[in-house]
Amino acid sequence: MAFALAGHLAAEAVIRHQQAHQLNELTEVVLRRSEFAVDFAAASLDELAKRNLASCEPGALQAIRLHVYQRSTIKDVRLVKPDGSVICSAYSETLEFDKGWVDRRDMLPSRDNAPSLFRVEQFGGDALGVLRDVDRSSALVAIVGINANLFDLMPAELRAHSEVILALSNGEKLGDFRLDADRPLLGPISFERHSTRFPLHATIRIEHAVLSNWNSESYWPALAVSVGLGVLFGILLARSRRMEGPVADLDRALAAREFKPYYQPIFDLRTGRITGCEILARWVRRDGSVVPPMNFIPLAESSGRIQVMTWQILRSALSDLQPMLKADKTFKMSLNVVPKHLLSAGFVETLRRTVLTARVSARQIVVEVTERDELDDLARAAAIVAELRDHGFRVAIDDVGVGHSGLSRLKGLGANTIKIDKFFVDTITVDASTTTIVEMLVALAKDFRMTVVAEGIETEEQLRALIATGVEEGQGYLVAAPLPFAKFSELVDSRRRSASPSPAGDVLVA
Repeated sequence: MAFALAGHLAAEAVIRHQQAHQLNELTEVVLRRSEFAVDFAAASLDELAKRNLASCEPGALQAIRLHVYQRSTIKDVRLVKPDGSVICSAYSETLEFDKGWVDRRDMLPSRDNAPSLFRVEQFGGDALGVLRDVDRSSALVAIVGINANLFDLMPAELRAHSEVILALSNGEKLGDFRLDADRPLLGPISFERHSTRFPLHATIRIEHAVLSNWNSESYWPALAVSVGLGVLFGILLARSRRMEGPVADLDRALAAREFKPYYQPIFDLRTGRITGCEILARWVRRDGSVVPPMNFIPLAESSGRIQVMTWQILRSALSDLQPMLKADKTFKMSLNVVPKHLLSAGFVETLRRTVLTARVSARQIVVEVTERDELDDLARAAAIVAELRDHGFRVAIDDVGVGHSGLSRLKGLGANTIKIDKFFVDTITVDASTTTIVEMLVALAKDFRMTVVAEGIETEEQLRALIATGVEEGQGYLVAAPLPFAKFSELVDSRRRSASPSPAGDVLVA
């Protein structure tokens, strides 16, 4: 009975924790989408300023109108005085929709001399003003539309009983999205996130009664697992057995070289040609069973074993791929590196020595730094990235869109490539707002002179949608899951021998 009670409490806690985690993630997505919109507007204003278009001359206004037309999220660009008052507008008719215009003193500054933000009150819905100074006598303002599609992300069963709010840090609402605005929420629970870069605040509110019944089907499995773990712990405690723990298993596996590289192809979306691969860690036990990375990578990172594991897998992959890399100088191999490893002493020299020993060109090696873990020292990271690029290595930022850095910080890091997270690829065919975000990422990457790779492509529809947004390369199960080297080599050879390069029929050559 004691174990059953503990199991019940544990099951309830698991469900509540899972719900809170999912809703916190959704709130984070709202905030990230909003930050991307600001980044996109700021980059557009920077481009106009560099082209000397901060002017009310007819030719300059015509060029600004074309610039706005090509960027669907921006409704207008205005030239303003230092106090914020409007001098002229690319689309002067939009001024008629303004209900009011704030003074410069009421605009909210961002971190690190980033743009100032303010609410633009308009008939038919508010917009977001993004101001960037051009010089001491003028500034440019982008009017960013707050589209409800950007925030339509709630699960179907919660949509009618929730609201998503985007506001400035001073409390002014930019958008309040609900299916039934006239019906008040009953006993709502709030999930909030504050931007660390911009004066933005995102909130999701859910009715308590609906939340208590959402995703509760995991109760009985969680109860059974909790009871089982409780019984097992009791037996082990009663016998007073000393447990070595999973870290000892990692050490034994490292000593036995049981961690192997698996290879996932990176391919050209239009032609299907395999242009490279990402190497991924798999734990292959002596009995042939394969342990998925989620079961050992977090422990390897927290226990400090990830660095030894990374070097071991890299040496094995270089040995496997050396003939392929020698034969095709355009072929690239990507290696995942956690931020802590990147910032560790001697990382660049060890990487350089390892690649030279394998007689492989540094220009064919891509170092992927995940954005899910924050880079504590951006200046040092940028210096290391610069050193890597000086030696010929390429650098990619992984998991872009769900991590810690904004795109302006990614530019400061000096990477060559951004990799769009699978979250956006999964929803690009069902959520119009995702298409807008991916288009913004592609446009900003182009402005920053970066290339773009999409991760987790599984369907032809996703492939077509990504091509339409301007993405050129990708990886995912549409072509192949991560493969052991023998099967990966067979796949590459078969593609090169095949008369048709398309992995997905006519889609890849459309």
